[in-house]
Amino acid sequence: MPDRILVINPNSTDAVTCAINDAMEPLRIAGGPAIDCKTLREGPPGVESQSDADAVITPLHRAIRDAEDETAAFVIACFSDPGLFSAREATAKPVLGIAECGILTALTLGHRFGVISILAGSVPRHLRYYAAMGVMQRLAGDLPIGLGVTELSDARNTSARLTDIGRRLRDRHGADVLVMGCAGMARYRIDLAEALDIPVVEPTQAAVAMAIGRIRLGW
Repeated sequence: MPDRILVINPNSTDAVTCAINDAMEPLRIAGGPAIDCKTLREGPPGVESQSDADAVITPLHRAIRDAEDETAAFVIACFSDPGLFSAREATAKPVLGIAECGILTALTLGHRFGVISILAGSVPRHLRYYAAMGVMQRLAGDLPIGLGVTELSDARNTSARLTDIGRRLRDRHGADVLVMGCAGMARYRIDLAEALDIPVVEPTQAAVAMAIGRIRLGW
């Protein structure tokens, strides 16, 4: 029986996969499942539109099928959760999307959650998903930092933008917990939580934590 979680980054930017891999360290525990991170080479540099999200579904499913025999659970590490529901039809193994898991985790940490997105064009796509999840009444707001996926490696600029938008969600929109709306933001979570003094959920960590529970409990 495999004891591995495979985290798939659906974009082709290795820096994002490296950031995800670093964020997994607290979850790599003695006796726990291995956590491997994979870049989807067929993906765009960043999943920044509905077209991008739709385009990665087929290669993403192929990657899941190819790794099924040696994998106990899969995590789709993109906040659009591309192909999540059809992927669950393609394998009997658990498949978790980081947006769904990040939001569900946030709902246990606060009453109203805010989401920090990358680009303004991402927000309508996210709002459709929140509506489908039935969580709009708990949403404080979803605001973009105005940076693309490949720009998130600029630590000084990204940190400043995250803090500014996070403060706006907290002070003007009433968010008492934040969700980072892109897997590439992982390295900034601790500093952002300390700067704003409210919980900040990194959604890939949330999804992998749930995957560990699924494996251990046989769900």
